[in-house]
Amino acid sequence: MKQKTLLFSTLLLALSCSDPGDGNAPQDEVTDVPAVYQRFTDNVTLYVEGEFLVIETDDIPNHPSPYFSQTDSRYEAYNGSNSNFHRNPNTIAEQNITLRIPLNPTPATQNEATPLGAIGISLNGVVFFNQYAGPNNQPLTNEIDSFDQYLGHPANSGNYHYHQEPLYLTTNNGSDALLGWLLDGYPVYGPVENGSRVNNGQLDEFHGHNHATTDYPEGIYHYHFTDADPYINGSGFYGVAGTVTN
Repeated sequence: MKQKTLLFSTLLLALSCSDPGDGNAPQDEVTDVPAVYQRFTDNVTLYVEGEFLVIETDDIPNHPSPYFSQTDSRYEAYNGSNSNFHRNPNTIAEQNITLRIPLNPTPATQNEATPLGAIGISLNGVVFFNQYAGPNNQPLTNEIDSFDQYLGHPANSGNYHYHQEPLYLTTNNGSDALLGWLLDGYPVYGPVENGSRVNNGQLDEFHGHNHATTDYPEGIYHYHFTDADPYINGSGFYGVAGTVTN
């Protein structure tokens, strides 16, 4: 994870004019990226811009995949558990994606539906997509068979993404771990909480709930991945969403 620092110059009035050399000089104030976000991999650049955390990613996964070219050292033939796996015709390609998420997320008064395309980002810089296949919000029923052994795949632009639990992260970080954030600034956790698997019936219509977590001991709304549709998000963003460009 790479971090930029923004400098803000503030001109302070001199308290005494008896000696021009005694006045207060302009000071630089440093706005740092909060510690909870400093877990991203090195393909991600972070900086604060006003009330937003800006996240820039190349969207390349830090794990092997059959969607890398066979001449690429990161290529790995499919070795997952889906006997119906079939590789889609796309190949992973570097992206230039910028997400702006609120540093202080707030619940929305009118909840916005999640779009096709990136709706958030995981700690390895790979973006999250919602529970639909494009272009007409079709169920993922058929598309699931093209997910690689880590439950990701690329779109026709080479944009690799996860619709379901990012298995590489939960295998390495724990099934109860913080996995990333959605565009509204609320965190996303794995499918286990307090030692038990989370099911859809324990979550609200947006696929989350509100209580303290290890990362947010004062409590926060958060989403969970589950093993059933809608997997990560239900009826839209719980909070006021930021933006994404690529």
